[in-house]
Amino acid sequence: MSLSKLDYRELRAARALTPMPADFSEFWEARMAEADAVPLSWRLEPSDEVAQAKTCAFCDLWFDGMKGAKLYAKFLYPHGEKNVPLVLQFHGYPGASRSWFEQASFVGAGCALLALDNPGQGGRSYDGDGYAGTTVAGHLVAGLDGPAKDLYYVRLYQNVRILCRIVCAMDGIDLKRVFVNGQSQGGGMGIACCALNQELVNRAAILFPFLSDFRAVWELGADKQAYEGIRYYTHWFDPRGERVDEIFGKLAYVDSANFARFVRCPVLFGSGLDDEVCPLPTQFAVYNALECPKRHLLFEGYGHEEIQAFDDRIIGFFDAQDARSWLAEEARS
Repeated sequence: MSLSKLDYRELRAARALTPMPADFSEFWEARMAEADAVPLSWRLEPSDEVAQAKTCAFCDLWFDGMKGAKLYAKFLYPHGEKNVPLVLQFHGYPGASRSWFEQASFVGAGCALLALDNPGQGGRSYDGDGYAGTTVAGHLVAGLDGPAKDLYYVRLYQNVRILCRIVCAMDGIDLKRVFVNGQSQGGGMGIACCALNQELVNRAAILFPFLSDFRAVWELGADKQAYEGIRYYTHWFDPRGERVDEIFGKLAYVDSANFARFVRCPVLFGSGLDDEVCPLPTQFAVYNALECPKRHLLFEGYGHEEIQAFDDRIIGFFDAQDARSWLAEEARS
């Protein structure tokens, strides 16, 4: 899809359709306080899923999360290095952390890496008050019948907070160089992680974020594939549309566009212009809400897929001594 100048002007002006809740900041301060009150309990051990390499440690990290959740993350660390940068990597929906082989690319760039498996999706993590193993899909609307604090993604972001606390307790990590990398669901999680852990995250690479401007997705008729939970929920539980404001008012607490305005670190942001999974207006609503140093890379002819050209730009962005200067130089080139 080639954007006309009019299309581009409209996208540059895009804003989320659902207003940010008046108590958004207070809500998340309370949720972070709950996560900070959870005693840290974690173990790190060599993984038996893959042969250990001479240059890199492949480890399983298990930790306790909210309400008895058992969370898993891959941890990779370059042997013989000290005080290294760390990448917090978040995966797409519904899925799991990528292969050890693929994750090792960051070790080759001199970084340690933590790749979290989201509970009940395709990996090894699971919520303590639910079923062990996968729940396949529907996480977008899980908890929607109760208070907003019980939404799946609220709990997930509390668990990410606990993971960030573990990072601060690890040996050998340069806490001034903690980076975030995520695409799709991982992009939305990355935005939230930056907003809720401002003192830890140094910079972030975000590609076509999911969890963005839910009401626009619904009104555009794009509540399919990743967003299909909205369609199921409204058809089954609100066929007359009497609860629309209530539904989207709750989802607003986990909307990436609302988190975006609280991000303070530099952000490298990417979008494929043929993306039919996460509609462009919702992605631009997130980017436009960012008030931090930022750069938006647009890729014509790409949809919701791996964009190697974006991946390659992450190398320089994460390696730069000063991310703000790097983004400024990119804008001039």
